[in-house]
Amino acid sequence: MRQERFVDKFMRATGRWRLIFGSASRSPLDHEMTEANKVLLEQRQAEAQQWTTLRRPDGSTYVVPKDAADQSLR
Repeated sequence: MRQERFVDKFMRATGRWRLIFGSASRSPLDHEMTEANKVLLEQRQAEAQQWTTLRRPDGSTYVVPKDAADQSLR
């Protein structure tokens, strides 16, 4: 007989607590990425590379384009 997973035991034991805290995730985190997710990840990483974060003397930060000539968002 297959051994019951910890998450299944937890879900059964917590029962009504899940009404307050929400349900636990039942999907594994070690699965392979789909091709669509890989493409999306590469797109997001490319978008992130066009920005840089600057810190003001008061400690606050803001994001500006790395290309100073880029006026697309101004």
